[in-house]
Amino acid sequence: MARKPVHVAMYSGGASSAYVAYHMVQTYGRENCILFFTNTLWEHEDNYRFMHEVSDYLGMEITYRTDGRTPEQVFYDYRFMGNSRLAKCSEELKVRHTIIFLEELRTEHNLEPILYFGIGRHEQHRAVNLKDFYEHYPLEPVETRFPLITTFREEVDAKKIIQEKWGIKLPIMYELGFSHANCGGRCVRGGFQHYAHLYKTWPDVYMEQEEMEEQFRTHFEKNVSILKRDGGPFTLREYREILDREGAQKYLSLEEDTVPCVCTV
Repeated sequence: MARKPVHVAMYSGGASSAYVAYHMVQTYGRENCILFFTNTLWEHEDNYRFMHEVSDYLGMEITYRTDGRTPEQVFYDYRFMGNSRLAKCSEELKVRHTIIFLEELRTEHNLEPILYFGIGRHEQHRAVNLKDFYEHYPLEPVETRFPLITTFREEVDAKKIIQEKWGIKLPIMYELGFSHANCGGRCVRGGFQHYAHLYKTWPDVYMEQEEMEEQFRTHFEKNVSILKRDGGPFTLREYREILDREGAQKYLSLEEDTVPCVCTV
């Protein structure tokens, strides 16, 4: 028997994914949609507030999947420190549980998932990568859709719509100038600009990351780090010393060549 389509918003706590979820629900109806969120346990508390206010606005519940480990615990389990090139935390805490959930929909509920991502035109390369991934990684290909690229003729100002039309305050991390709201600022895929901004905005959170990195290096006796410079390790402690000496301001305008985790926005 053919599976019934079900529309799944990859719900990340960001403005774009929230607007795409709204578009999806308006198009296909609540009864045919799911808001799906994989929790890393590192998210900022205001992200949860935002997500629940949006889900209430949509009249839907959020479907959670939580591994139970934090990214730090994943690093220890794999004896590998996540960085901008390879983030095992995303693979284990997000992608793996997404794939399991998709197979549950198929095998236990006879539903055929269609995934919706809040990726815009300026990140079309990410859409290509996600489309390719979900065509080949699951047991059967999964259709992926990117409404902000394919549906709307003009760029959608999701942040303005959410604040002014929906009356919902955006996550505080946007207000504080972070480019994305992943992992409460501790995202290991962040680069020099991100961590300069984190140190200026939340120095205590930066110090948590620095301590985590130092403890990992000591525990495994490995010269590894989240940031890389000249092809080799460059620790958060070393970077903080530069920021203290030269000031963070000059590093806030660096062009970032990293992106948030593969399955979120």
